[in-house]
Amino acid sequence: MSVQHPTRRARRAPSGPDRGGHAHAHGHAHGHGDGPTPPATRQVRIVLAAILVPALVLTIVGLVTLWPRGADVPDQIPMTAQGAFVLSGEVIGEGEVETGLVPVRLEDGTETEVVAPPEYIYHGFEVGDRLRLLHLAQAAGDEDTPYVFLDFERGIPIALLAIAYAVLVLAVARLRGLAALAGLAVALVVIAQFTLPALLSGQNSLYVALVTSSAVMFVVLYVAHGFTARTSTAMVGTLVGLVLTAVLASWGARTSHITGLTSEEALWLPSYAPAIDLQGIAICGIVLAGMGVLNDVTITQASTVWELRALAPGASRRELFTRAMRIGRDHIASTVYTIAFAYVGAALPLLMAVWLSDQALGVSLTSGEIAEEVVRTLVGSIGLVLAIPLTTAIAAVTVPTGTPTAADVSGPAGGTGRTSDDGLSSEPAAARPPAAGTGTVDPDTDDDLVRSTPFT
Repeated sequence: MSVQHPTRRARRAPSGPDRGGHAHAHGHAHGHGDGPTPPATRQVRIVLAAILVPALVLTIVGLVTLWPRGADVPDQIPMTAQGAFVLSGEVIGEGEVETGLVPVRLEDGTETEVVAPPEYIYHGFEVGDRLRLLHLAQAAGDEDTPYVFLDFERGIPIALLAIAYAVLVLAVARLRGLAALAGLAVALVVIAQFTLPALLSGQNSLYVALVTSSAVMFVVLYVAHGFTARTSTAMVGTLVGLVLTAVLASWGARTSHITGLTSEEALWLPSYAPAIDLQGIAICGIVLAGMGVLNDVTITQASTVWELRALAPGASRRELFTRAMRIGRDHIASTVYTIAFAYVGAALPLLMAVWLSDQALGVSLTSGEIAEEVVRTLVGSIGLVLAIPLTTAIAAVTVPTGTPTAADVSGPAGGTGRTSDDGLSSEPAAARPPAAGTGTVDPDTDDDLVRSTPFT
């Protein structure tokens, strides 16, 4: 079934004279079906500011209070011993597993051999691979080679992927994509300059997680989406979701005995940073992991409510909430298993080792590193599920009230028709012909499926 979009009717109104002998400049008053919603009321802006300004002040105070002093941050670990240095080389032949040697050509053209672990020789090296090598001065005079394999050089392929990603974001999202990339850069700076040093210096991990998340979200949301009531609504929902996630993460980690001692790095970190709290770092990681997902769903739900208001200016707030939650439920379903699949992909070797082990699945899922990821996934998912209805409700309350168009309230032949309690016309769409003085929709246009009745 197809009826007309109110704005389309206005453009295609007949140009014949009206009763006063004047030509119609345009049929009806401007429709709001595909236009922007009115600005938020002053009262709504005041309420949002009353919530967000104190939150921003607390975030700034937290940054100043928790910012690590230079004396508290442990010294960085030197990557090479005294007299050693790093250089590059290229694989020029097959390595020998028995001897552990791989033929390489150095940057100056010298051909030599490099010592490498047998598993890398067996699986990892191909002719032409670029390697990072360590030259050990103390071995230079021995019969053995002084060069040791450090890692592959991955700078060029990773840079190409990053450039391709940025170009695609800019091509599709344009200025908004540029703003999002700028927000991401600021977020990475905050994590590198504040979060990591603060954790290493022994600051309260839960407070660090909340301050980091709040600071990043203030920057990312407003830079990427603008200083609007819609963005502020999403920001309120995000902050509440972060607090709930932090509380759940703290409770879940402590009751589930998540120690943070599940990786090789965690075992040697206390030797160089004695003040760190490994369990607190695990809690902080759970909060930071949920931050991006919360940002995604809250801004989506807020935008959904605003767009529904633009399409249906006469819809009640309850109707907007109900319709937006239909989208929110789909978002919950897709995001929950997205989080789970992201972990499965990252931990596939570990899961394969668990599958090979002769123990019950329940025991495997509640032990060691897997238990930490299970708690992370469950806490993030709970925060997500709670944030969606909360943000949708806030958006439905704060979205401006639209002015119903003539098509929303008129009955057949332009008369005054019946409207339902929620502001939507109770007449079936097919029973309401176009209002008097309107033309027909061009079947070749791409919006001929949009009807004058909202949500049909």
